[in-house]
Amino acid sequence: MRYGVVMIMMTGLSLCGLWGVGLPPRPPAARGLLLVANKGDHTLGIIDPDQGRQIATITETGVTAHEVAVSPDGRMAYAPIYGNAAVGAPGTDGRTMDVVDLASRRVVATVDFGRPVRPHCAVFGPKNGLLYISAELTNSIEAIDPRTNKIVASIPTGQPESHMLAITRDGKRAYTANVHAGTVSAVDLAARTVIAVIPISGETQRIALSRDDRWAFTADQTKPRLAVIDTRANKVETWIPLPTLAYGTAPTLDGKWLLVTLPDAGQVAVVDLDSLKVVRAVDVPKSPQEIVVRPDNQEAYVSCHESRKVAVINLKTWKAEKIIEAGPMADGLAWVPLR
Repeated sequence: MRYGVVMIMMTGLSLCGLWGVGLPPRPPAARGLLLVANKGDHTLGIIDPDQGRQIATITETGVTAHEVAVSPDGRMAYAPIYGNAAVGAPGTDGRTMDVVDLASRRVVATVDFGRPVRPHCAVFGPKNGLLYISAELTNSIEAIDPRTNKIVASIPTGQPESHMLAITRDGKRAYTANVHAGTVSAVDLAARTVIAVIPISGETQRIALSRDDRWAFTADQTKPRLAVIDTRANKVETWIPLPTLAYGTAPTLDGKWLLVTLPDAGQVAVVDLDSLKVVRAVDVPKSPQEIVVRPDNQEAYVSCHESRKVAVINLKTWKAEKIIEAGPMADGLAWVPLR
């Protein structure tokens, strides 16, 4: 089936399957699907949020992708094949990335990094169209041209286990969470140099930027608190106390709130970014991991690792109003825009 036909079918599901005749369609930015990295069965799941179910899976070529990124046009997905181990633990060391055509729902290319690197987090540069991937074993960020699927740069982070990656909206800087080093690297992407290494704790996890790029947030894995990094000074400005250890973070698109997963509590904490304090918590299934905010800022999707589910949080009522069955060990998420 050709791409255009598939897109028409998908759009029909999104607009008609739930809303029905006579109801206004969602804003164009909200029409989409959700990808989830199902680590337990080595697949990428495709979820239709309107139907509230996983509608297809794509088998990966290796074991296994933890994260997934989608091209800005919604046509392709990129799944770095990490390996079968936890960060810093013994196991296989991935060296490839699957390139998935979402219309045909199949792997159409493989990027080989040329050596074992444990590729993990993939993020598109907002200005130059390059795809940046954290490479834990080589202390680097690998830059790939998606037009050719060729590596065009290897950018040092100066630290081991550079696990997660966030890029400023101007595309000039990247920030990596370096897990057992307990640091964050600030990297100049154009100059391909490390600007600063910011100490956090004995161990840190994941990273996100505020909508205005003023702050970077990363979770201390030794104490229930969140580091708030001033990106102008590249140092920790303050700490946000939390009820339990945190993991993933994501700002809402209006810049007002920061969503923080609390895996042990089965909750998502909501931080007021004016006061930098937790103001509420939303109950979700066990072991929440990653958060993606829908482009219209009406809902947030939360992968729940041990529960094989994705929770859908209404950002007005602050309740998980839908729970979607995903695959085993659901982890990384990405939004697929439908145009």
